[in-house]
Amino acid sequence: MEEIWRLRKRIDALDDAILGILSQRAGLAIRVGRVKRRTGLAARSSDRERAILQRIVRKNEGPLDDAAVRRIFKLIVQVSRRTAIREIRK
Repeated sequence: MEEIWRLRKRIDALDDAILGILSQRAGLAIRVGRVKRRTGLAARSSDRERAILQRIVRKNEGPLDDAAVRRIFKLIVQVSRRTAIREIRK
């Protein structure tokens, strides 16, 4: 039982780190969105999103399979974009 507790504490610490990183990413997406708005660029760039997914899948060494990594990052990109759009419209 103690081993499970220690492992779960490590998972909790990683979850906290992931949350912090996601917040940083969202903040940068907001900044990118502001630049795009100021310069008249479209909020969404399919080419950029495709490049992100391709790069991240290339870097994947497991144990998550490529399809899982693709789904996770697709959601991260979508949420970051929506967050940026929402913040810019305030």
